[in-house]
Amino acid sequence: MHEAGRPFVVPNPWDAGTARLLAGLGFAALATTGAGLAYTLGLPDGAEGVGREEILANARAITGATDLPVTADLESGFGATPQEVAETVRLAAAAGLVGGSVEDATGRAGAPLRPVEEAAERVAAAVAAARELPFPFTVTARAENFFRGRPDLPDTIRRLRAYEEAGADVLYAPALPDADAIRAVRSAVDRPLNVLTGGALRLSVVDLGALGVQRISVGSSMARAALGALLGAAREIREEGTFTFGTAPGVPAYAELNALLGAAPTP
Repeated sequence: MHEAGRPFVVPNPWDAGTARLLAGLGFAALATTGAGLAYTLGLPDGAEGVGREEILANARAITGATDLPVTADLESGFGATPQEVAETVRLAAAAGLVGGSVEDATGRAGAPLRPVEEAAERVAAAVAAARELPFPFTVTARAENFFRGRPDLPDTIRRLRAYEEAGADVLYAPALPDADAIRAVRSAVDRPLNVLTGGALRLSVVDLGALGVQRISVGSSMARAALGALLGAAREIREEGTFTFGTAPGVPAYAELNALLGAAPTP
């Protein structure tokens, strides 16, 4: 799919049910969302509150619910050393995943990004572990500058180039702000590029394809949209004392959801 010459969208389910629904709508692949999982666990995203075992348990539920290839948000690799990042890749493969992203964030407010050399070493370890697997496993390397409040495009490009040299299959800089930034990144690297949309970036699949983007993900935006509907329904009850939300435009009928979830995946 990364080599098809046109972009494809990997929507981001956060549990088995949303994975089944998205698979039933005809998407070709899925990607997990760390933020969406955190919200279902009653936790904020980005506070290192969700551990590796929880991430992988969620991945097993999603891969078990659909036949589609699934790549996962593996945070920063869940380990202090490159060897631990490699072990995370092996465990991800055992959970049924065929890909995973490793980011260069530290989780520390004062120093949110790892030094590029350290981050590249971790990417290289993930790639080496992936190459030892008996099936293709796609390693996506994430440069977190814009997502972590460090909107430095030259450094983002420097990091992505280092991760490309370390062997990453796909490159990803979440929260790139506009077409010019995407164009600059695309022209600077040779590996397939993933772009995050569904938030402030108002570009279509056609627009992103024209910029040379191979893969499009939506991150937490679907989970936030679903939770927004929940909050809207709850506020209607609390503030208005009415219940019109159940028949609002776009709300699926009980029978429709049952039908969409009715087809079990092939063992």
